[in-house]
Amino acid sequence: MNMMSKKWEVSVVGIILALGGLITSIPFIWMILSSFKTEREALSVPPTLIPNNVTLQNYIDLFNKLDFDIYLYNTMIIVFFSMIGLLLNTMAGYGFAIYRFRYKEILFLLVLATLMIPNQVTMIPTYLLVNTMGLTNTMTGIVLPGLISAYSLFLIRQFMATIPMDLIEAARLDGANEFRIFFNLILPLSKPIISIQMIFAFIGAWNSFLWPLIIANDDKLYTLSVGMSLLKGQYSTSFALQMAGATFMVIPILIIFTIFQRNIVQGFNMTGIK
Repeated sequence: MNMMSKKWEVSVVGIILALGGLITSIPFIWMILSSFKTEREALSVPPTLIPNNVTLQNYIDLFNKLDFDIYLYNTMIIVFFSMIGLLLNTMAGYGFAIYRFRYKEILFLLVLATLMIPNQVTMIPTYLLVNTMGLTNTMTGIVLPGLISAYSLFLIRQFMATIPMDLIEAARLDGANEFRIFFNLILPLSKPIISIQMIFAFIGAWNSFLWPLIIANDDKLYTLSVGMSLLKGQYSTSFALQMAGATFMVIPILIIFTIFQRNIVQGFNMTGIK
């Protein structure tokens, strides 16, 4: 009787979660399907869910009318360097977790203190520094401030602090140098937390909007998010075109999340256990 009751409860919970997931995904499904509709069908009343005449013209117009190829190229550059920044954060987190050096705790407290400062507060002094260096309206000026993340460094440091020192000492006794230990031992052990940070870094870089908009005066340096704002302003009446732009922004994030979903769950579980 208890087994039947538990199975019934599991089934009910599963059905409720499935319905909740379906309801939540309806706007995304609507957005994706609308991006393949003609403008006339997208604005038709009553609306249609599945397009009658599937067309790719909206995606073609994104690249022909709004230079989305340039925006995509700039965004991919920011994503690439955000991954480089993640590697730097991982190295710094490893250093704070494993090595002993003077003023280590004070430096780490300073890193933590920066987490209490909103990004909007640091944006003006960062801009002044970038402007003093002559990096305004350059891709370097857009990428440089985002290489280091105190939040990422903190999480990685906390995770790596749980790695047994015996493993590292054993690797040193076997003759492995510090770089080999880091890349061949530490990184595989830190795969869950690094996967989580990769998701955060990718989403942050892919959706970068305010800082590129401030630094760049040339539209050749704009990102996809800035391009979406231009799309909303210049083609506010083109519903299907806006749906195509929104789909183009969302789909890569869903793909990345799906790929790393297992590692994300594993990372949260391991973090909770430790």
